[in-house]
Amino acid sequence: MATRMMPLLPAPFRSAADRRSFRSPTDRGSSGSPAHRAPESRRSPADLPREVGTTLLTVPAGLSTGLGRDAVGVPARFGFKILSRLPAKGCVYADSDWWWWLVPSGSDLELAWPLPACYAPGAEIPDRGPRLVHHPDGTSPYTPPIPLYLLVCQLTGTAPSWTAPAVRSAL
Repeated sequence: MATRMMPLLPAPFRSAADRRSFRSPTDRGSSGSPAHRAPESRRSPADLPREVGTTLLTVPAGLSTGLGRDAVGVPARFGFKILSRLPAKGCVYADSDWWWWLVPSGSDLELAWPLPACYAPGAEIPDRGPRLVHHPDGTSPYTPPIPLYLLVCQLTGTAPSWTAPAVRSAL
């Protein structure tokens, strides 16, 4: 089972119930009294997480994404360690909080990416102004997912784990 989560989910991705439960400080309860307001309504908009949209990681000209594209993100504290230890590197993007590696689509199949790593299908990530920090030397924009997975497991202290396909004997 793959870990599929976006770090610090932006408000548009929260449930509708979460959005309905927040009332601005100017909202009044049914009686109009501030004492009858829910605790969430006492927060000011400055206390709420800032709205973060999403962006699609773009591939530099001349590189083909014939295998589709997904992204694997890790907190920035792991970025240079991973980049320096990988034998082959594709496109790598970074913002102030996360580093993202472009991998072929489906690189999460039968893999459980360890936390705090984040798998982003379609290479759609939170828009915090990511920029390309590593351009591949060859013509492939992809980082091989298995070495990346093993390195992320090593750095997070997690044992690698993937499901084995069912083995069947047939004559």
